[in-house]
Amino acid sequence: MVKIITGNKGSGKTKILIEMINKAEKATDGYVVCIDKNDKLRYDIGHSVRIVETDANAIFSFEAFYGLVAGLIAGNYDIKDIFVDSILKVGGADFDGLGALLAKIDKLTGSDVNVVFTVSADKSALPDTVSKYAIN
Repeated sequence: MVKIITGNKGSGKTKILIEMINKAEKATDGYVVCIDKNDKLRYDIGHSVRIVETDANAIFSFEAFYGLVAGLIAGNYDIKDIFVDSILKVGGADFDGLGALLAKIDKLTGSDVNVVFTVSADKSALPDTVSKYAIN
């Protein structure tokens, strides 16, 4: 299941994401993964959460990002939650591309894995293909 947290820069999306990560870590019977541009969240989230850095793994497009998520899930069936901070830093402000990525990841994960993204944009500025996943 895919969800997004929307809001302009500085609106508190990452703080909400950190709270969701820590809550999931305490409640899960599997693994929690945090995907971020770098490891800046390392000290804000629980030690058992696995951090994957997109920069360190040369993930600079939505297609490469999809490959990363598909590989993570294929390699570990116990992943229950994936949290992604600042997805637009990976693929840019290509909202149509983002909508396609969200749809592909939703199909890939189904109801088995919860995937939550932060998107630095106002919900009203997003196309329906993206905004339909918004939780706020």
